[in-house]
Amino acid sequence: MRVRTVLWQVQEAKQRFSELLRAVEADGPQIVTRHGEEVAVVIDIAEFRRLHGDTGDFKEYLRSGTGFDELDLTRSDELPREIDWASTR
Repeated sequence: MRVRTVLWQVQEAKQRFSELLRAVEADGPQIVTRHGEEVAVVIDIAEFRRLHGDTGDFKEYLRSGTGFDELDLTRSDELPREIDWASTR
């Protein structure tokens, strides 16, 4: 994702809000200014959740994965390769 942060004046951000949101999705965080001073930043919701820590706990993460019925837990019947221990010295 390319990041191209643009400064938006408050009035412009209000008038072109849909365009501001598209810019966030396409270009990353967008900064809103008032009287030339940076007052806010608009970021993607996924980035907000990542920064805010709303990713669930570890137990939820494990439960959201593939079920055991879907995993292939079979082992190979092949013997392990032979190792020449004399040549490893």
